[in-house]
This record gives sequence, C-alpha cells and structure tokens, in this order.
Amino acid sequence: MLVLTLPLHPQLLGALFAETGYLPLPGLLTRQGLDTLREEAGRLEAAATRRDFRMECMDDSPRHMTTLGGHHIARQSELISGLYRDTALLELLTALHGTDVLPVEEEVERYVLNILHHPGDTHGAHTDDYPLALILFLQAPEKYGDGGLLEFNPGRRDLTALNEPGTRQVHHQAGDAYLLRSDLTAHRVTPLTRPGIRRTVLNLAYSTEHHQAPATDSARRLYS
Repeated sequence: MLVLTLPLHPQLLGALFAETGYLPLPGLLTRQGLDTLREEAGRLEAAATRRDFRMECMDDSPRHMTTLGGHHIARQSELISGLYRDTALLELLTALHGTDVLPVEEEVERYVLNILHHPGDTHGAHTDDYPLALILFLQAPEKYGDGGLLEFNPGRRDLTALNEPGTRQVHHQAGDAYLLRSDLTAHRVTPLTRPGIRRTVLNLAYSTEHHQAPATDSARRLYS
C-alpha cells in the first residue's frame, strides 16, 4: 500500500526547513494512506488514556488530550511500526534535515497518538526531547477558527516566546503533515473551540547521531 506521496526536490525544501525549523508537507498522506491510518487510529483509540493536568517541567502548561504511547502502539500496530522505519521516509527526512535521521529506540516517545476531541482540549507549550517531529494529520478541524492550530515562534526555544511577537499560527487539514525541529522550537496546539471537532495526529519522533539522551520526563507523564 502506498501511504505517502513523497515530495519532489527535498533539498530545496530542506533549505526552507533550515530557515524556520518548520516545514509544511500538504497532502503527504495518500487518500488510501489517510483512510487506512485513520481506521487504525480509531481502533487504537480504545486503548488510549485521557490526560488532564499541567506539565510542571514545561512551565505548568496544560495538557487536555487523549494519548497513546509508542510502547502500546508497537504491540498493537504493525502498520505504524513499519511506516516509522520505512526506508523511503527515512531518506526523505535525511534529505530535508541535511544529516542522517535515525529512528528513536526509546519506545514510549518514538511514535505516539495525540487526540483532541473536547472543547478546550489543548497540547500546551513545550519542546520535545528529540530533534525532529513528523506530524501526520488523520483528523483536523476544517476551519481556522475551530482551534487545533500549531502555534510556534521560529528560532525560539523558550516557552515564553509563544506570547511574544513573531509567533505563528498554522492550520492543517487531514492528510497533511509537517516537520518540526521540535527540540529547539517552542510550540503548542491551540484549544478546540466548539463541540464536534476532532484533531487526531500521529507524531513520529526521530533523532540524529550526536543527539544527547532526553532531558525531561514530559513523555513519561503524557504517554506512560
């Protein structure tokens, strides 16, 4: 099954990624890939856990969301496990980043399912433990005003930067993806604004050869 539509000229896109640490990849999922992954996420959601707390190590930013960690996904989904280590995908990410991109061996955070599905649901301000996050949108709010927007400040790692000039808000649709330099870019997802909206994403984390071990316990709090 062809899950991804790989973009042309990844080296040119890599230059854009280097500028801001963010690269939109609209329509990265094929129609068949989107349908299959969405069905898989619906099946896995039965094992997911509701989270409502504030993350102390990330300036007490809120987490109101439903999640499933990679250790559960690995046991239940050969589809996602295979996609994560797909050779063509790794080659694409390496071309975009400019250096070899490696799978994360730590099982909890390497791929996770994040679901926002109630008014006010949000994934508050944070940076990630690993350098790269590839976010695949399986469900997304249709309108900008529905919330669920990626919010980030290019080149800024401090979480307070999200309340300062230069912060960007980006809307994505189902089937889209984006690549984020997630350890060096403060980011969050804005709250959903009304009932009946869902934002379901598959977050694939990747590392590089010289990256140090994770520095926070945020993944354990959110996904264990």
